[in-house]
Amino acid sequence: MDAFTILPAVDLKGGQCVRLRQGRADDATVYGDDPAAQARVWAAQGATWLHVVDLDGAFQGHPVHLDVVGRMAAAAGIPVECGGGLRTDADIDALLARGVRRAILGTRALERVDELAALAKKYGDNLAVGIDARDGFVQVKGWTETSRTTAVDLARRAASAGVQTIIYTDTATDGMLRGPNFAGTAEVCDAVGPGCGIIASGGITTADDVVRLRALGKANLAGAIVGKALYEGRTSMAELLAAARA
Repeated sequence: MDAFTILPAVDLKGGQCVRLRQGRADDATVYGDDPAAQARVWAAQGATWLHVVDLDGAFQGHPVHLDVVGRMAAAAGIPVECGGGLRTDADIDALLARGVRRAILGTRALERVDELAALAKKYGDNLAVGIDARDGFVQVKGWTETSRTTAVDLARRAASAGVQTIIYTDTATDGMLRGPNFAGTAEVCDAVGPGCGIIASGGITTADDVVRLRALGKANLAGAIVGKALYEGRTSMAELLAAARA
């Protein structure tokens, strides 16, 4: 990744590009029916990475959009990370075989945290852990269940296991266009060592949000995921990329 990477997000539901409010499946807005075309758009606007979530996969517990994601990776021509329903090694292998650069584990990372060291060794930088939290506690299974594990504790354990990338999402801010959880992001960054990069997600709305994230002064804060704000024109890739380089 670059020094600070902006990752436009494409969430998939029923083969369409959608965005949810706070992860609620019953509160979705459809932004397009051609995910591969949307991937090309973000790449053409300067994105160097693409973040993809198989929402149906997250809710159903197994990948649903493997072929769609494969077409997106081919169309974008830039590295793609993807999560949603990856419960087995076979799921990860199937995703990587379709050209995805990095597979994101969520539910499995929490429920089988003892496997993370072996997975980190097997997949290296092709693996990331997604930590989705509300009020500091990890949520799983498409954000439908809240655990008793804190985001900070899971981040610490994942980094100790050798995971090189953690994606931290505050689910209360996701899709709300009110800015990210700066304090929570800083706390997660502090919980892990310098060898683990943190990507912030949830609520990032303006280029100023990126400026404020960078102003946290966390050397391991590697990037930010932006979704709804881009689709609704609250900001642009050009503005976000300029803030990331400033």
